[in-house]
Amino acid sequence: MHVINDDENGEYERNTFSDHPLTVIMASAEELVFNDPHKPHPNALLAFGKVLGRIKFEILKSRKDWDKHEPKMWSRAHGVSDDDLTAFNLEEDLVLVRSAPTSYGTIILGKIRLPAINDDQGEGYIHVRIHDPPGGSTDDVIFHSLFTDEGNKNADGQATTWRAIQTKDTVLEFFNE
Repeated sequence: MHVINDDENGEYERNTFSDHPLTVIMASAEELVFNDPHKPHPNALLAFGKVLGRIKFEILKSRKDWDKHEPKMWSRAHGVSDDDLTAFNLEEDLVLVRSAPTSYGTIILGKIRLPAINDDQGEGYIHVRIHDPPGGSTDDVIFHSLFTDEGNKNADGQATTWRAIQTKDTVLEFFNE
């Protein structure tokens, strides 16, 4: 286990999204046993609903940040407005979830369709990781991260492909971003 901060500056936007503490303990992929991907049950919709505003905020923040140094990351959204990019609703567009229990709650992964993205690669999806602390309530759910794939490393270990918007076939698996 190791400790992560919610953002690189060690700050958390309490007034906008949550009053949850800044730092959480996180398990590694080797310590987690996820259930199989499945359509979301009502409790998953509630959990993701608690952080929906944060998810949309983070999509736009990620897009803006990546566009500064590697525009290929969000290239499938080129020409799509911020409003259109984040115009999804969980009841229709949260298509798959997986979860894994930990000693400090449950990690939940979600695959969310982005209706504005449908190109030569097909429909576009984002992968989101959230955390539901123990206690039986979804009131304290925390957004963790979006999956941004820096893949296909060359001989020097440098990424040669960048993808924030996944395809339908991209497996929903644990990511540590």
